[in-house]
Amino acid sequence: MSQIVVESLEKRFQVAERSPGFVGALSGVFRRRYRTVDALAGVDFRIDAGELVGYIGPNGAGKSTTIKILSGILTPSAGRCEIEGLVPWQDRKAHVRNIGVVFGQRTQLWWDLPVIESFELLRDIYRIPPSQYRTSSRELIDIMDLAPLLDTPVRQLSLGQRMRCDLVASLLHQPSILFLDEPTIGLDAISKLAVREFVKTLNRERRVTVILTTHDMDDIEALCDRIVVIGGGRILSDGTLASLRAKLRSERRIKLELLEPVAFDSPDVRVISAEGATLHLAFDPSVITTASLIKNIAESWPVKDIFIENPPIEELIAQLYAANRVNA
Repeated sequence: MSQIVVESLEKRFQVAERSPGFVGALSGVFRRRYRTVDALAGVDFRIDAGELVGYIGPNGAGKSTTIKILSGILTPSAGRCEIEGLVPWQDRKAHVRNIGVVFGQRTQLWWDLPVIESFELLRDIYRIPPSQYRTSSRELIDIMDLAPLLDTPVRQLSLGQRMRCDLVASLLHQPSILFLDEPTIGLDAISKLAVREFVKTLNRERRVTVILTTHDMDDIEALCDRIVVIGGGRILSDGTLASLRAKLRSERRIKLELLEPVAFDSPDVRVISAEGATLHLAFDPSVITTASLIKNIAESWPVKDIFIENPPIEELIAQLYAANRVNA
């Protein structure tokens, strides 16, 4: 049985419109005009316990709206959503005991309080038993190396430090599901790696279900076995990264470093770019196997090194948006 069930989910917003300038502002006082925006237009997916799912799409695609409905913040206009048998916006108190939520641009910590006092307030809000809180907080603080920060007011933390604290805060009550909305936005490389490793450990060792929304495709490749792509309020693709690659582009890439620049020409290979003795090539493994191609190249040209890789995931997603006429 699926832990999260979403069927035909819709969300419509009424957005006020007005003409520019003073006259437009004045007319808006007496006569309001509205337009309807379909943030979600029939979203369907199911997620099993212990999955780590990347939920991606361009700005305005409906990612954050979906997360807010799943966490009980918003009520949908139509459709069905059940999480562990509960309807998020109807059974909010019971539901929030099972979930943790992190919004990358917002914090659930108290701005002027030391980090440890924010944790203790959350302990009281969630009514976490003292023994459970001691065990949970100690373990999470150790994993995220927060001990030096516990007495620091939240407003004095760097973005990376605050994000690590927010992750711990969302998990103090030991939820079975974690929603991460842009958790690495604005973070430096070291902080990103720390967050990714923490999420990976949480999912694999504790079997916490994770739904991750992000524009950072490195996060997706590093963490997610399954990718759900949304655009224009509807699901465009749902499956593994390998299945998405097979669906959109079977092509693979070669970075070829030669001992000296040469005029490279092969009927089985497309030259993407050439920079001196370094060539970026593309080939279709259904036409020629990787082993055969490498053998042909090694026998025909002075090879220094060869790197085989897949096309960047950004290219695949852009191709999917273009095929579905979605603006990124």
